[in-house]
Amino acid sequence: MGYADRVRGVFVTFEGVEGVGKSTQIARAAERLRARGVEPLVTREPGGTPLAEKLRALVLEHGHGAVGATTELLLMFAARASHVTEVIRPALAAGRCVLCDRFTDATEAYQGAGRGVDAGSIRELARIAHPGLSPDLTIVLDVPPGVASARLASRGAGQDRIESEDEKFFARVRAAYIAIAAREPERVRVVDATRPEAEVAANIAALIDAALARAGT
Repeated sequence: MGYADRVRGVFVTFEGVEGVGKSTQIARAAERLRARGVEPLVTREPGGTPLAEKLRALVLEHGHGAVGATTELLLMFAARASHVTEVIRPALAAGRCVLCDRFTDATEAYQGAGRGVDAGSIRELARIAHPGLSPDLTIVLDVPPGVASARLASRGAGQDRIESEDEKFFARVRAAYIAIAAREPERVRVVDATRPEAEVAANIAALIDAALARAGT
């Protein structure tokens, strides 16, 4: 069985606070799969569909006035429901390998730990938005909040509404990700993203290969 035949219907998500390098590492992981004859579906949250991208703008852009925690939560799950129904589930059903920038773990970390939204509400909305669907592998890229903040500042671009939060907020988010990984160690793996980019990429490649092997494909 060839490599292209083995990567069937595997759902990999990437998580972490702002500035950890998710976009870079997702691109590297996708390039590695393509080099082996596999064309993964690369997508993001919130986003991934025309409707979800519009909701992303409402969540992240400045200028829409105050956005309460409950409003933010519901916008996130509205975007996710569209994304799952129109993009993720069809891709997995077709045997695609899906690489997704954030999923419901982000909601638990950001809206739950960051904003103080009740965990039970998040679980119930997840049950409604994507019943029975969970990532096969979640990679949490981890750096201290101070490092993440410095990386964001070095970009020289304006920060969106969530990126503009303070280090205390991101400390809560980071702690939530670590707690999720401790709770689900088989699915969620924490990767030290303070290391050189190539080392991080190699670590991620090994994790994805193991996930494909576990899927028996």
